[in-house]
Amino acid sequence: MDKIAINTAKLIEFIDITSKIEKIVRDSKIKNGICVIFCPHTTAAITINENADPSVQKDIIKHLDELVPADKNYLHSEGNSDAHIKSSLLGCSLNVIIEDSTLALGTWQGIYFCEFDGPRERQVWVKII
Repeated sequence: MDKIAINTAKLIEFIDITSKIEKIVRDSKIKNGICVIFCPHTTAAITINENADPSVQKDIIKHLDELVPADKNYLHSEGNSDAHIKSSLLGCSLNVIIEDSTLALGTWQGIYFCEFDGPRERQVWVKII
């Protein structure tokens, strides 16, 4: 298993980790298989979405904030319930096909680490099968 260290800088942000995942796939020398990408944090997530236009990530963040606002009367005492809910909505893992030693992503797709409770030191775990 490989681990990617991520230092987030904002409370909420999406960080493109596609190139880091691609390097792990290349270094693995696996021609065909599955790349499992896992986020071991309960207030962060992993997602695939467009990486050509940064306004897409801004729109996702804006609408997640509208859907799950930070200022509701949550029971969780740490004050980050919205981050836990957003993490659950997006999910903590992805499986991406490896074909000819390359991630099988669509033309405009990128892999994002999604921070909802930063800034923090985070990790993403990657396993090639």
